[in-house]
Amino acid sequence: MNEATLPLGRINRLEFESSPYLRSASHQPVQWYPWGEEAFSAAQKENKLILLDVGAVWCHWCHVMDTESYENEATARIINENYVPVKVDRDERPDVDSRYQAAVSAISGQGGWPLTAFLTPDGQAFFGGTYFPPEDRYGRMSFPKILELLAETYKGEPEKVFQNAQQIKQSLQNRWVEVGQSQALSDSMVDDALAAILDQVDMQDGGFGSTPKFPHCSAIELLLSSYDRLKDKRMLDAVTVTLRKMARGGIYDQLGGGFHRYSTDKNWIVPHFEKMLYDNAPLLTNYIHTYQATDDEFFRDIALDILRFTDSVLSDREHGGFFGSQDADVAPGDDGSYFTWSLEETKRILDDDEFKAAQLRFGISSMGQMHGDRTQNVLHLGGNLEEIATSLGKPISDVLFVIDSAKKKMLEARLERKSPFVDKTIYANWNGMMISTYFEAFKVFRREDCRDFALKTLERILDEHSNSDGTIAHRATSLGPEGFLDDQVEIANALLQAFEVTAELRYLERAELIVRQTIDLFGDQEHGGFFDIPARQVGRGLLSIGTKPVQDSPVAGANSVAISVLNRLGILTSRVLFGTFAEKSLNCFSGMATNYGIFASRFFLSLDEFLHPPPHVAIVYDPADENGKDLFEAALWTYRPGKTVAIYQPSAPNAMPEVLRSSVESYSRPVAYVCSRFSCAPPAYDHSTLISTVQLFGRT
Repeated sequence: MNEATLPLGRINRLEFESSPYLRSASHQPVQWYPWGEEAFSAAQKENKLILLDVGAVWCHWCHVMDTESYENEATARIINENYVPVKVDRDERPDVDSRYQAAVSAISGQGGWPLTAFLTPDGQAFFGGTYFPPEDRYGRMSFPKILELLAETYKGEPEKVFQNAQQIKQSLQNRWVEVGQSQALSDSMVDDALAAILDQVDMQDGGFGSTPKFPHCSAIELLLSSYDRLKDKRMLDAVTVTLRKMARGGIYDQLGGGFHRYSTDKNWIVPHFEKMLYDNAPLLTNYIHTYQATDDEFFRDIALDILRFTDSVLSDREHGGFFGSQDADVAPGDDGSYFTWSLEETKRILDDDEFKAAQLRFGISSMGQMHGDRTQNVLHLGGNLEEIATSLGKPISDVLFVIDSAKKKMLEARLERKSPFVDKTIYANWNGMMISTYFEAFKVFRREDCRDFALKTLERILDEHSNSDGTIAHRATSLGPEGFLDDQVEIANALLQAFEVTAELRYLERAELIVRQTIDLFGDQEHGGFFDIPARQVGRGLLSIGTKPVQDSPVAGANSVAISVLNRLGILTSRVLFGTFAEKSLNCFSGMATNYGIFASRFFLSLDEFLHPPPHVAIVYDPADENGKDLFEAALWTYRPGKTVAIYQPSAPNAMPEVLRSSVESYSRPVAYVCSRFSCAPPAYDHSTLISTVQLFGRT
C-alpha cells in the first residue's frame, strides 16, 4: 500500500491508534505504520527496508527528531520512497523496544530514545542509532544522508545487508538463550554483588558512578535489606547520602514533588524533566523504607511529597488507576521550561523577603544551569537553613516561614503556565508497582486513603485488564489482549499485598491463578525462569527470539520480581510448586547475574530472601474481636524487610500454612506467630512482644 491508496484525507495510519505517542505523529508526512502484520507484508511485497522509530510521548529527543526530520517534507519523501516506516511506543510495546535496543546497542554501542533502527523486510536489524541530526553535526552524519546511503546499499548489495542482519540476530540469540554455568546459591554471591555496588557509590554527591546518574532503586532496596541483616553501616550511609542528595537536587521537583527521570550531572541538578510512574513508584518505596530504617523525618517528608505529586498529577481519582508519565516539554524546542525559573520572574512574583530567601535556598541566579537558555534555573537546595538565616539576619523559624510562603507563590504561578502533557494510559505493570507502594504507605504512615485508592486501582485493573485465561493485559483488554511477564508478576505482587492488608482470600486466590498461568505460559519448564512474552508465541522480526529479562533497566527485572512473588506465594499457600520454581529460576540466572553488576540488584535481593527467608507473621483472630486489630497493625508497620503478614481465622485452620495448624488447636484469644522456614517463635499476645519478635526472629 502506498500513499495514494490511503483513505482520503489520511496522511498515515496512526490517527486511530490508542497510543498518544503514535497519534501525535498522525499529521506527519511520513507514511507511518504501527507495528504489525500490515507493515511487514508491505515491506516484503515492495522489497523495502523498514525504518523503525521507537520512542515515547515523554521523550524530549523524540520530539526534537520528530520536528527536525519526520515533519520535514524532503526527509519524509526519502523515507516514503525507500522504506516502510514503522513507529512504536516503547511504553506500549516493551517487547519490541527491548529487543531492538539490544540490537542497536550491539551495532552502535549505545541505546536510548529515540531508537532509530534499520531492518530488513523481515524485521532483522542491520544498522541503527538513537538521535540523528537533520544535517551533519555533533560528529554525526545527517539523517537524510544515512537514509539515502542505506537505501542505495540495499539496492546494490542486498546480500551484505542480510548477512550483517543475520550476524546480529545470531549474536543476540546466543546471548538471550544462553543458560550459563550455574553457581551454587550462596551468601558469597550476594556479598560480592554488595561489594561491587558499594565500590560504585559516590559518597560525596550520592548515587552510583558518575554521569548521567539514575536512581538505581533496586540497588537501594538491596542495600537497605542487607543493612538490616548485617548492620554494615556503609550500606545505610550509601542509601541515606544518595536519597538525601537526590531530594536536595533538581532531579526532585522542589515545588510540585516527585522525581524527574534522571540527572545529566553528578550533582543531581539538571535532569531530563519527564516524570515517570515507574520511577516514582520504587523511589517512594525507597524513601518509605529508609524512613523506617532511620526514623529520620526528612525521608518521611519526601515520601509524603511523592504521594502528593502522584495523587494530584498521575492519578485518576474518580475511577482508580495511575497514569504513565508527565512529559518534560510543552512545545517543540522546549526543554523543561515548565519546571525552570529565571531570576527576573522569581523576583516579580515574590516580595523582597521571599525573593532573598528563595534565591539563597534554591540557588537562583542571573546565570542559570540550563544549557539551552542560560537565564533559566533548576530549583535545588543550594544553601542550608543556618547559612541563610545568618545571611538574612533572621531566626531559622522565620526563614522557614518565608521560604514556605515563597514556595506556595511559585507553585501557584507555575500552575498558571501551560502544563506538560500527561499520558493517561493505564499500564498494568507500572500500576502494579505503585499499588504495592501505596500499600506500603498505608502500613507505615497509617494512610487509609492510600490503601483505599490502591484497592480501587487494583479492582480497575482486574476489571479492565483481565484476559480470558486469567492473565493480565498490558493495557485494557479493549485495546488489545497482549500481556507481558512484568504485567503478571507486578499485579500478582500487588494482589499479595492486597491480601496482606485486607485478609480477603480472593486476592490470594487470584494471585495464585495468575502465577500458575505465568508458569505455564511464560515459564521455561526445562531451565527455569520466564520469557518476557508467552514462550509459545512467535512474533515478527526479533520477537521470534525468546528473552528472559533479569536486568534492572530501569525497572526491576521481571524474573527477579517473579522469583520474589513465587517465594511469598509458596509461604502463604504451602504449595511446593512455587518454591521449587523459584529455586529453579534462581539457578537459571546464577551463572550470569554477576555479569550484570548493579543492574542485577533485584535478583540478588530475591536470592538473599531465598537464602534468609524473611519472617511470615500470622495473626490468628476472629475479625469481630477488636483485640486482634492491635496485633495486626503492629505487624504491618513494624520494619523488617521482606516480611509477610496474613490474618487467619481460627475457624478455618485449613487456610493456614501447615506449620501453624497444630499451634492454633487450643485458640482462646488473638495471637500472633512469627515463623521462618519450618519453625515459629513462641506466640505473641500483645503488640510490644510481637514487634520485638518480628525484628529479631530468624536472624542468621
